[in-house]
Order: sequence, then structure tokens, then C-alpha cells
Amino acid sequence: MVVYLSSLSKQIESKEDNDEDESNNECKKGRKDCTTLTVWRKSLVFSCNGFTVIDARGDLAYRVDNYIGHPPELTLMNASGKPILTMIRRRKKLRLLDDWLVYEGEVTASSSSKEAIFCVRKHISISNSNVIAQVFETQSDKKNAAYVIEGSFLHRSCQMLDKSRRVVAKIKRKEPTNCGISFGFDVFVLVVKPGFDPGFAMAMVLLLDQMFSYGLFNIRRIAD
Repeated sequence: MVVYLSSLSKQIESKEDNDEDESNNECKKGRKDCTTLTVWRKSLVFSCNGFTVIDARGDLAYRVDNYIGHPPELTLMNASGKPILTMIRRRKKLRLLDDWLVYEGEVTASSSSKEAIFCVRKHISISNSNVIAQVFETQSDKKNAAYVIEGSFLHRSCQMLDKSRRVVAKIKRKEPTNCGISFGFDVFVLVVKPGFDPGFAMAMVLLLDQMFSYGLFNIRRIAD
């Protein structure tokens, strides 16, 4: 696994410069550069599903282990394995959609005494709205979203916007390398704008995956 990760990092770095040039053209203009992360839908732990997130230098930035099916809790860890954010699914009777509560650090649904910092919900509209998910600052306020996510996660083409309609993060497909190596849907790019927390942006990736990924078979059908 480690050998494969090293090999993947080298492939990513060979293409990363082009990706960063495109992203940073939108970010610089007198400000700091964007944070460009490569998301790999694979756990570093043997025989476990999960996510591995690599930064522009090819170093491990974030990780998720024991990611199987539709778990009630998700934990995003930093490179050293320290939990930084926990997402807990909140099911309600007579509702088709679940809420996800986002907490700082490591918590459990049965023992948490912390207040959630955000509440995330899948958005379904009968109109032609491009919104696929909404992020609220409190559990009670479901009218004024702090952030909305628009686009298509299954196609790895979506963006997160704040209340002022400014893009704070983007998800896009990883382009093939100059050698013709294609990464498919399991490896994609997360671009985070200056001033926005890359860890929180990655947490949104995990929740979008829970909301919209229906298995590798369906993803392959889309690719075809």
C-alpha cells in the first residue's frame, strides 16, 4: 500500500503543476495561493475502505479509515491520525433525508456533549436548481444556508459557495497525465480558496460521497 501511494504521488506531482496553474489563476491577484488537494478514494489501512488526501507536495494531508457502506459516523483525521472533524448522521422519522451534524474533534452520537458547528443536508428541488446540498450554521435554522454546494458530485464537478455567492471550494476531475494515465473517478482534485478551511472542505467531500455515491458500478456507468 505504501509503495503504491508513493507511486501515485509521483504520478500526481507530474500533473500537479498544471492543475495548480489553472487554480491559482483564480486565487492569486494579490492574495495567497489556493490549497490544491488530490483526493484518493482508498484507505491506507489494509483491507479497509476510506479516503487518502495528498497535498501539492505529495505529502499526506488527511485520511479516513473504516469507511464502509452508510455509517452513522464519519471521522476525518489529519496526517498523523488525529481526529479533526466528526460527522454524525441524524435520522428523523417521517423524513426521506438525513441531516449530518459536524463536530470539532472526535465525538460519538451516544456520548457527545458538544454543540455541532454545522448541519449539512442534501437538497432536492422540483425546479431546475443546481443546488445539491446546503450547509447551515445551526440545527434550527433551515432557511438561511451559510453555504450551498452546486453541480454534480458523481461527475466530480461541483463547487461550494458562501452567502455572497463567492466560490470557496471546488471539486473537479483529475486530468490524465502527459503519459496518458487516467485516474478515473476514484482520484479527483479538491481546490480550496484562501481563507477557507481545507479540512472542512474535505469533510463536505465525505458527506457528498454519502449522499450521492451509489457504488462503483453506477460511477462506471456514468463514465461510459
